[in-house]
Amino acid sequence: MDAAAAGGDAPVSPLERSSHTAFTHNHRLYVWGGYQVVSGEEVTLPSDEIWLWDLNSGTWERREIGGHLPPDLLGFCGSNVNSTLYIFGGCDAVAHSNQMFSVDLSESCCSWKKVTDTRGTTPSPRNKHSCWVHRDRLIYFGGYGCKTIGDVRNTSSSSFIVEEMSWTMIGDTLFRCWGWNNEVNVFDTHTATWTMPETQGPAPAPRGCHASALLGSKGYISGGVETAELDMFCLDLDTWTWTKIDISLSVSPLGRSMHSMTAISDHALFVYGGLGTDGNTLNDAWQLNTVKREWTKMSHPHEDKPRVCHTASLGSDSDVVVFGGSSNLCILIDSVAVLRAVSKHHCRDVIVFQTQPYSLFRSCEDFIGKNPQLFAKQLNWLPSKLRSKVDKRVSFFSSEKVLTG
Repeated sequence: MDAAAAGGDAPVSPLERSSHTAFTHNHRLYVWGGYQVVSGEEVTLPSDEIWLWDLNSGTWERREIGGHLPPDLLGFCGSNVNSTLYIFGGCDAVAHSNQMFSVDLSESCCSWKKVTDTRGTTPSPRNKHSCWVHRDRLIYFGGYGCKTIGDVRNTSSSSFIVEEMSWTMIGDTLFRCWGWNNEVNVFDTHTATWTMPETQGPAPAPRGCHASALLGSKGYISGGVETAELDMFCLDLDTWTWTKIDISLSVSPLGRSMHSMTAISDHALFVYGGLGTDGNTLNDAWQLNTVKREWTKMSHPHEDKPRVCHTASLGSDSDVVVFGGSSNLCILIDSVAVLRAVSKHHCRDVIVFQTQPYSLFRSCEDFIGKNPQLFAKQLNWLPSKLRSKVDKRVSFFSSEKVLTG
C-alpha cells in the first residue's frame, strides 16, 4: 500500500521533509521536525507544529505546540515515552547541542519544555545519534559531536574517534575535538538523571547515521560505518553486554547508513533503504531473524521508492510505516573531501509495508475499503462503530487512487 497527504486540506509543502522524527501511537503517526530544500537551501521546519497521519483513513492533521520551543535543529534524536516526545542533541547553523526538550502530546494544549535541573553528567554535544526507549529510560548510542581536549584525554581511544580539531576557546581550554563516538548514555525520565553504564563485550565501532531498534530488553544497532555488508550489534540492557551478531548464512544486505530498522515481532527486525556503500540510495527491504541469525530479502511493491533519511514506525498488524526522506541523495567526491549535495527529492508520501499475513478481519476490511461500490447496501447495516472504521478504510484507498492515478 502507498498513501500520502491527499485527505483534508493539508497543504503539500509542509509535509515534504528529511531527517525528522516520527512514531505511532493510538493508530496515528506523529511527525515532527526535519528539513526541506527551498530555493536550493536547506531550511529546517517549524518547531511549533506537529503533524498527525491517521493510519486508518490516510488523512493528515496539523497541531500547534507552544511553550519553550527547541531551536532549529538538524540531526537531533526524537523519542516517545508514554505520549511525551523528547528531543535531544542535534546541531544548528552555529554549533552542536546537548540540550533536551519535551512535550506531552496527550494534553489538549501542547507546550514544549526545556529539560533542566537534571542530575548526573549530561553527554557532550552531538548529532546523528540514536535512542532506545526501555523502562521509561532514554538510552542513547553513538553520534558525531565535539569534546574538549580534556574530555578526550579522559575517554578511551576506542570510544571516540577524533576526525578534526578546531582552535576555539571553551573556558580555559584552547581547542576542542570533533569526531564519532560509541558511548551509551542513559536518561531516566522519572528522576531526570543522566548515567553512563560501563558496558562489556565487543562494542560497535564509533559511528553515527546508523539505525537502531529494541526487541524486549535488547537494543540493536546496524550500519553507519563503511562495511561491505550491514553489520549488527546487540546490547543487553539488563547486563550492559554487547554482542556482535554473526550471520549464519552468506546472504546479507549491503552496508549502509541513514537507513531504518524496525522491530516487527519478538525476534524479527525489518531494514529498509538507506545510502549504500556503493553511493546509491537504496530501495531494498530485509528481515533479520535474531534467533536463527539469518537475513531474508523481502519482495515488496515499493521498489520505485528508494529512501534515505526517512523514518519507519510500527503500525497495525506488524505493518511498517515509512514516511518522508529523500529519494535520491547525491554524494560528491573530489580530491579534497566527500561532499553531500543538496537533495531536491524530498518526499511527503507514506509507504506501508506488510510484513506478516493479515487476519481475516483486516483482509475483509481492506477489501471493502478498496471496493465500496460492491457493498453500498450492506454498509448501511453495519453498527455505527464498525461503519466508521470501514469508512476510514474507504477514505484511505480512495486517496491512494487519487495519488497514484
